[in-house]
Amino acid sequence: MKFLIFIILSLLITVSSPQVFAEELKMYTNQQIYSTQHPLLVYGTGPENSPLILRLFAPDGTIAEFEQIITNTDGSFSHKILDWPPSSTKYPFGTYTVEAITNVGESQKIDIKFASSTELELIPIERKITTQVFAPEMAAADRSFRVFVQVTSDGLLVSGDAKKVLSSSHIHSPDGKVQSLAMSMEMLHEGLYFVEYTPRIEGTYIFHMVAFSQGTQSHGSAATLVLGQDLGGISKQIVILDEVLTTASDNLNVLQTDIHGFGSTLEDASTTLRNSVTTIDASVSSMSLAVDNIEEASLQVNSLLFPIMGAIAVILALQISIIARRR
Repeated sequence: MKFLIFIILSLLITVSSPQVFAEELKMYTNQQIYSTQHPLLVYGTGPENSPLILRLFAPDGTIAEFEQIITNTDGSFSHKILDWPPSSTKYPFGTYTVEAITNVGESQKIDIKFASSTELELIPIERKITTQVFAPEMAAADRSFRVFVQVTSDGLLVSGDAKKVLSSSHIHSPDGKVQSLAMSMEMLHEGLYFVEYTPRIEGTYIFHMVAFSQGTQSHGSAATLVLGQDLGGISKQIVILDEVLTTASDNLNVLQTDIHGFGSTLEDASTTLRNSVTTIDASVSSMSLAVDNIEEASLQVNSLLFPIMGAIAVILALQISIIARRR
């Protein structure tokens, strides 16, 4: 009786849970590196006679091909997903991912390379994630600004939830603290993300963005110097200072004009004074000449008066002598 119950339970478990006895999924590709016109063939083994989903992911993480097949009765499968077309925006050169998913959720991924050459030595099978950060060089305290992040995989923009793609991103503030930016990140466009940040203190802020896509991580950083006021305020002060300097320059020009006029007046006065001095010198010379003439005339008068006075004295003496004799 117990054995019968055990057999029934085993059958029920087998019917209700075939995945327990299903064959493990194993998938392979016919090559690692492909070029144009090469077929992409996947093969392997999985659950017997079961649906199998095949997906081809482009370098930016989007689904380039989607196929659903049924495995053979022995669990084997083989399927050509595509013949690689010439490189284009839909199928650019880069690292692709082939994924197989069973009906019970088991999956397997294989990275392959689509390139212009199939030389294995020259083309490594790896995914290149690039993170670029664009932040303003200067900002003002208590004023928000945006920091933009671009994430690419083999040159293609990586799309996805910003909070997952940039989940480890953070900021280093001037006081030495580290603040996570994961919950503040938003997507602006496919592969383009941004965060709006408001600094509270002055100093240098370092934005460290960490991107993660398809198992590959990339880092990018940028610095912003935060001042007490932004360039707009500084520009206004410069404009005001320029206006003050312009006014001072105008006043200086007026002062220079006045000084020039005063100099002209002084020059005219100096010329007049020189003319007056010349006139006075001429007058003094004339007066000196007149004095010389007067002195000369006085000498001439004296020379005339002395003989006359002598004659008069002689006459008086003679008259006195005559009068004395008569008495």
